[in-house]
Amino acid sequence: MDNLTIAATERSPAVDFDFAAGRLSLKGESYPEDASAVFGPIFAALEPFLGSAGGREVTFDFDLAYFNSSSAKALMNMFQMLDQAAGAGCRLTVNWFYAPDDDTMKEFGEDFSEDLAHVTFNLVAVE
Repeated sequence: MDNLTIAATERSPAVDFDFAAGRLSLKGESYPEDASAVFGPIFAALEPFLGSAGGREVTFDFDLAYFNSSSAKALMNMFQMLDQAAGAGCRLTVNWFYAPDDDTMKEFGEDFSEDLAHVTFNLVAVE
């Protein structure tokens, strides 16, 4: 499976999915005018990868400084996919990075983690 790398724009996060290494990353800000244009290719790559992940170890780093409501919906859908894959046996770890003084991003991480039954979810404060 080919890796997925998409450079960040002013309104969309950088995407770095190294499928062979099992290392996935979203980084930056996300407030696109058309969330489906941004997240469509991500879901298109993520779905078959997770479907064939089996019992392998996968780490997904979320390092988002800001996201809007349409991105939040896409993130919720992404977390559901991750949780389903983890429930099927994939050893999936999510690292949710936030600035120590950013209570909002920390709370979003806490909220997302509450809906996950099978994923190991780490809140990580970074300077």
